[in-house]
Amino acid sequence: MLTRRIVLGAALAVSAVAGSTPTASQAQSWKSAYPELVMAVVPAENASGVTERYAPFVEYLSKELGTKVTLRVANDYAAVIEGQRNGSIHLAGYGPASYARAIVTGVAVEPFATTVNNDGTIGYYSVFYVKADSPYKTINDLKGKNLGLVDPNSTSGNNVPRFALNKMKINPETFFSKVTYTGSHENAVIALQQGTVDIAANWWNSEDDSNLTRMANKNLAKKDDFRIVYKSDLIPNSPFAYLANLPPDLKAAIVKAFNEAPTKAKPAFDKLSDGKDKEFTKVDAKYYEPVVELIKFIDQLRKQKS
Repeated sequence: MLTRRIVLGAALAVSAVAGSTPTASQAQSWKSAYPELVMAVVPAENASGVTERYAPFVEYLSKELGTKVTLRVANDYAAVIEGQRNGSIHLAGYGPASYARAIVTGVAVEPFATTVNNDGTIGYYSVFYVKADSPYKTINDLKGKNLGLVDPNSTSGNNVPRFALNKMKINPETFFSKVTYTGSHENAVIALQQGTVDIAANWWNSEDDSNLTRMANKNLAKKDDFRIVYKSDLIPNSPFAYLANLPPDLKAAIVKAFNEAPTKAKPAFDKLSDGKDKEFTKVDAKYYEPVVELIKFIDQLRKQKS
């Protein structure tokens, strides 16, 4: 059983991203083998939003690495996992659970960085939203209603919510009338907004830093239209991971570029989080071991209820 101590304990295992600078000869050797690097990110928002958010950062990486970096907008979380499994995606921005799913299914990737929030914390939360004008005060009030989740490999949009519901002795498939995977965090809010679902899972950092805040900034939703009925314990922030078989000098160059982004390319770095992140910090596989255990627990839970 995953405990709060295990989940929160991961937040204690981070330090500043560090990497050595490759020599000119080393850089030349990997550039000949990798004339193009593909970077993909899980679809927390719609494709155009992901492209707009990441394009300046990818341009910065291309300049710093001296080789073309191409952004691939994945259709779903699984596409990022499979792209790294087959080697077509060299660098990926994961959610904690999708990274853990990659590890559990044998994908050879290494996490190397995550972001630090502006307040110095290194984590975020899963929340359940309902409409602000709805009568629902707790999860138990929603028996027989429709639940909106995000993606089977989403941390805050599926795995942590299922873990939380299990602690409440709630089986989503029998407690709710219908459970729907909406495909993205934005879509989950839109489904709630349109009445397709009565409760929706999402990610939340703070009152002014959440998926809902981003949607409000783009006039896709109004924050006052929604209300939180549940907030999880702290979840480790999302990792960036590269293929384990990349040359060490290429890995070092990637780490260096990430390290220097907040100062060398502040507008591009700020755009990744609407200015809500402070810097990158180093993480490794050990940091995400609690999330890997969460995924194994969720898998076991599904087997028991199937």
